[in-house]
Amino acid sequence: MKFEGTATYVATDDLQLAVNAAVTLERPLLIKGEPGTGKTLLAEEVSASLGKRLIQWHIKSTTKAQQGLYEYDAVSRLRDSQLGDEKVHDISNYIKKGKMWEAFESEEQTVLLIDEVDKADIEFPNDLLVELDKMEFFVYETGETIKAKHRPIIIITSNNEKELPDAFLRRCFFHFINFPDRETMIKIIDVHYPEIQQNLVKEALEIFFDIRTIPGMKKKPSTSELIDWLKLLMADDIPDEILKDRDNSKAIPPLYGALLKNEQDVHMLERLAFMHRRENR
Repeated sequence: MKFEGTATYVATDDLQLAVNAAVTLERPLLIKGEPGTGKTLLAEEVSASLGKRLIQWHIKSTTKAQQGLYEYDAVSRLRDSQLGDEKVHDISNYIKKGKMWEAFESEEQTVLLIDEVDKADIEFPNDLLVELDKMEFFVYETGETIKAKHRPIIIITSNNEKELPDAFLRRCFFHFINFPDRETMIKIIDVHYPEIQQNLVKEALEIFFDIRTIPGMKKKPSTSELIDWLKLLMADDIPDEILKDRDNSKAIPPLYGALLKNEQDVHMLERLAFMHRRENR
């Protein structure tokens, strides 16, 4: 089976090619792109499209690579030994399996999502090199080697918050999700809101892409924010005429809180509106 997108996810030809190439090469697929372009959602849709179970490992700034393999709870074992609990004699009772162990021991091939790998320490990717290469790891406490029964389809996402090590990059198939053009964006909107008025979409996209082209924006609105904004516009029954005939001296669009996420960008639009008013006096 090949990934061709789903009824709820618009995948460009390049993205489909990247997913299928990574599966064929049996290499992790490293996905980069602006926040809100559907990187995390891609793993869910690949899982649904190929009919494979999804295992999600969401990375935080404090996450260590070892946690993806397993964790040994020495504190609990010490406490149980003091209480005379019999299970202390079996150290495996204190081994907590990580997401990679779960994927490796699965009886069927899974999709393993390692989400936002760049949030962790810079050494985090390097600490997984051997496991990603050999598809196995050693459990020191029990003396056993865990080998993958089936090589999982690994999808790794990054928001480009920090550079990833070259040794790690060499082991991945890389794809950058470009921001959707207008035609692709219309397809994405149709998937989410098939009954939406096309005039509303047209006028909303004009405002959306205008805002994205403003130089100096701290955070440009993303696809997910456009989807939220359209949902609010429909819920409030805002007619497309309001967007079409908007006053440029009032640069802030209606319900702007769904599009703009910080006060600097709001103030920037307010300054543009002020300058427009001065020019038209």
